[in-house]
Amino acid sequence: MRGDSIVIEPHHRRAAQGIAPFLHQALDGTQHRIGVTIAGESGSGKSETAAALAEILAEYGIGSVIFQQDDYFVLPPKSNDRARRDDVGWVGPKEVKLDLMDEHLRAFLEGAEAVEKPLVIYEDDSVTTEIMEIGGARVAIAEGTYTTLLDSATHRVFIDRDYTQTRKHREKRNRDASELDSFIDQVLEIEHGIISPHKARADIIVDADYCAARAS
Repeated sequence: MRGDSIVIEPHHRRAAQGIAPFLHQALDGTQHRIGVTIAGESGSGKSETAAALAEILAEYGIGSVIFQQDDYFVLPPKSNDRARRDDVGWVGPKEVKLDLMDEHLRAFLEGAEAVEKPLVIYEDDSVTTEIMEIGGARVAIAEGTYTTLLDSATHRVFIDRDYTQTRKHREKRNRDASELDSFIDQVLEIEHGIISPHKARADIIVDADYCAARAS
């Protein structure tokens, strides 16, 4: 999403450093591609951990691309917020074009050189498209609240922090005042109920201290 604010901090790098060896092991000695999802609640650090992971993979000499769920919302951010306030029942996976995101992840895994994907322009509250070049990458990172649901993923990471633990991060991100009002707390409680069960689908769990471990 163009206009998003991403601040990578030491704990995001710690999480990424814990995730990277699992992916490096999966790639070792092969030429195939893998698709990893990074899911968790709002403010848990999904975007930052994805960016930090891409940097660490580059240190291994492994190219990566990042698919942001924010680009795949049916409505751009401010319009989506209005839709939620008109009908809180709008909150959930149906807000996102998960089928399209999964299609693009599958295209990556099947060797595509590029995909034409949505691109959200935050300030304009608009959605356009862009051509994402993916031919030089071996890892696709799909990050977002509901990305654990993507069927094409080969590895799934879940950041195990709930919305009550993430408020400071949301305040620091400070994209819009509306993201911190009482209505958003209601939205986050709904999201919490939806995605908490997704943890069971994860291969790698990042705990509240941003330490990553293989799921038991």
